[in-house]
Amino acid sequence: MARLRRDCPWDAEQTHRSLVTYLIEETAEVVEAIETADDAHLVEELGDLLLQVAFHAQIAADEGRFDIDDVAAGIADKLIARHPYVFAAGDVPDDLDASWEVRKRAEKGRTSALDGIPPLNALARSMKVVRRTRALDVPLPLPDAPVTAAEVGEGIVALVARAQASGIDADQAVRDAVRALERRVAAAEASS
Repeated sequence: MARLRRDCPWDAEQTHRSLVTYLIEETAEVVEAIETADDAHLVEELGDLLLQVAFHAQIAADEGRFDIDDVAAGIADKLIARHPYVFAAGDVPDDLDASWEVRKRAEKGRTSALDGIPPLNALARSMKVVRRTRALDVPLPLPDAPVTAAEVGEGIVALVARAQASGIDADQAVRDAVRALERRVAAAEASS
């Protein structure tokens, strides 16, 4: 990667920002390979995603900020700190998801269940907000009636079809609903 940054004009002019689209695309291609259960495709796409990590680390190294060793050390330290029941004398928590979120919240100094949620697509963001809200015991009632994966998938597709037939941008509607949920989460946190 260092040689490519030095000897290839295209690689040399790239920035973290100019590579964002490629990072998103490569991540989506990894998901596709997983969902199609194609190991050869998964090997290729994980390699492409790893290339993105190496590329971003090299850009930072070229700027004297950090390098790939810092990235690797950071993830190793994080995994050790968030798994005290593996790397220290801790008990396995009853709720691994909630304990992960609690440790992450303390480590990052977060004060809200909404802090640190990345700019995901609307559906992914809604899932993350709901999961954090539950994992961090935000006093906000959320629907919890059992549902099957097929019902979820078919229901979402049916709602999208109804939205399109009604002239509604389904993605925008979900973004608006997630923002409304985030306001309710923030209000519940403020009042508790």
